[in-house]
Amino acid sequence: MGAVPVVNENDTVATDEIRFGDNDRLAALVAHLVHADLLVLLSDVDGLYDGPPGTPGASRIAEVTGPDDLAGVTIGSAGKAGVGTGGMVTKVEAANIATAAGVPVVLTSASRAADALAGRDTGTYFHRTGRRSADRLLWLAHASTPQGALTLDDGAVRAVVERRTSLLPAGISGVEGEFSAGDPVELRDPHGTPIARGLVNFDAKEIPQLLGRSTRDLARELGPAYEREVVHRDDLVILTPRLTP
Repeated sequence: MGAVPVVNENDTVATDEIRFGDNDRLAALVAHLVHADLLVLLSDVDGLYDGPPGTPGASRIAEVTGPDDLAGVTIGSAGKAGVGTGGMVTKVEAANIATAAGVPVVLTSASRAADALAGRDTGTYFHRTGRRSADRLLWLAHASTPQGALTLDDGAVRAVVERRTSLLPAGISGVEGEFSAGDPVELRDPHGTPIARGLVNFDAKEIPQLLGRSTRDLARELGPAYEREVVHRDDLVILTPRLTP
């Protein structure tokens, strides 16, 4: 069929360290890595519906051009066949990952996989919403395991999320976990909500002495090695809110 299959994880050998959590997200990451022209997600229903499939008035959503198209749509859990670990929610989240990275997605039933690959009208087609990103940034956002967390003040949250700047010591108010320079860490707002992930430039034990201080003052007191970002913007990705059933 001219396709690369992404099959189930083998739960008898999978461990927390290597497990992705669901096969749909794994498929989205693979689609990006192999520069796929299309990702086909297979379910026990023939597409995404605007209500529980089979109920009166529920109809298939033929196309999704962006998140606004799903506003007000209730996305349920696994269908009668119990497909996947999270049902339709994980499939739509996987579609969001792939389309944001420039890979279009078709969500349909297994019996219609050939139709999807042939470009025939079937299932739900998710249009691209973004462009291809660096492989490591996609990994950082969707496949890495944070080794700790940094709490940001409101000003730092705005700088990182809205202006896409690097994270400086002055904007950090707290640190959690044990990590080393180069490890992935979670960036949280003052309420504890994750807003981003990044590769940190300092060990966890170094950061308490940096909190709330300018890089200029740190360089003067501790040396030029401390006149740098805690997380550089090139090693940082903004997180999007997860869907809930």
